[in-house]
Amino acid sequence: MNTPVYDYLISYAESGTLRMHMPGHKGKKTGNELSEIFRLDLTEITDAGNLFSDEGIIAESEINATELFGTKATFYSTGGSTQCIQTMLALVKREGRKVIAVRNVHRAFLSACALLDIDPEWIIPEYADTYVSGQIPAGAVEEKLKAFPDACLYMTSPDYLGAMADIKTLADLCHRYGAVLLVDNAHGGLLPFYSENRHPVHLGADLCCDSAHKMLPALTGAAYLHVGNERYVSKVKEAMLLFASTSPSYLITCSLDLCNRYIADEIRPKMANAVKWLGELRSTVEKRYVISYPAFDREDLHFTVNAQKSGISGSALAAYLRDNGIEYEYADDTYIVMLFSPCDDHDAYLKVADVLMKADFVPEYPKEDKFYLPPPQKILTIREAAFSDYEEIPVNKAVGRICASLDLPCPPAVPIAVSGELISPELAEIMQSFGIGTVRVVKNDTKE
Repeated sequence: MNTPVYDYLISYAESGTLRMHMPGHKGKKTGNELSEIFRLDLTEITDAGNLFSDEGIIAESEINATELFGTKATFYSTGGSTQCIQTMLALVKREGRKVIAVRNVHRAFLSACALLDIDPEWIIPEYADTYVSGQIPAGAVEEKLKAFPDACLYMTSPDYLGAMADIKTLADLCHRYGAVLLVDNAHGGLLPFYSENRHPVHLGADLCCDSAHKMLPALTGAAYLHVGNERYVSKVKEAMLLFASTSPSYLITCSLDLCNRYIADEIRPKMANAVKWLGELRSTVEKRYVISYPAFDREDLHFTVNAQKSGISGSALAAYLRDNGIEYEYADDTYIVMLFSPCDDHDAYLKVADVLMKADFVPEYPKEDKFYLPPPQKILTIREAAFSDYEEIPVNKAVGRICASLDLPCPPAVPIAVSGELISPELAEIMQSFGIGTVRVVKNDTKE
């Protein structure tokens, strides 16, 4: 596959052209330790294209991505999936759609709601033993769609543990009621490249985003915004401009361009190896650890250990992994999440297996505390509370006050409260159980 962005950057770097334009490093070695990459760092000069143009080398590269993912159109983001989420919500906001959101949202969604003045209707996941992950009840979705036809359903799949929702069923349900489906697929960039394509756009999502940098070989901040509904193709770039820098990184864009070539030329055999090696890893560690969790499906390269059900606290296992040269993606008292990618060699899988199996602990199974979030009590919209003056007070003095923080805690968990919601005695108790000592509340919100 051709790489129009990379090819141009190399060509320009080798051309000897006198750079009478930004950036100020002028592509030169300056003694700065990062100066080796300066030669490929450009701005929007005459032939370098523009991230928000329908023509030029970047648009050509995006066509390559569109073909690889099999979408109506795929666009680049240099602001991660955050920028994609903002863009997707702006598109449905313009259409006047009510946003129905499954509660296990990333902070980026809540920030977008504050910026766009979106007041979502919440669906609470059915969670078993953690706020981090939960199954999405189709019945609850349908009830909301009946109340708000022509709405937008927004959801996160896969979640932080790798748990995936039944996208096909939910997409069909949305379309039956004239609604559109938006999916935060930030953790699911590899889904088209397993033996079975489980990517949200393939399963019926109207818009979704992948954080290429999470699971694919791309620079941090690199993301794809995928369009599955033709009506949005011509509107994406204009909407994205509302949130994007006017100086998007050419290095990040170039990394997406090269990621396309990697997908086209290398990913299939590498994914086959990854699945094989992961199967071997699971077979080994299942002799000692619980690695299952409730889900309709899962993203396989999220290797998630239920430490608590394995007889050790997640924090203790996390410390043990770090002491043995393994940095995990996420840990709490219950779970440890480690992310593999096609770029990991066999030795990575062998090391994880070896370290886990050599852990020296006597299994203990303390009584598991179960918390169930009460239904949220909205007093203000997310925007009203997020833009209000606030004060930070001890949680034990916050009962009856209005949460000003965008989320508590998030990511990756289902937030205990979001901005604009009343802090009840039950919520304060849950906050304290998670070690949250203080909370931001709307100033002067006390009732007379």
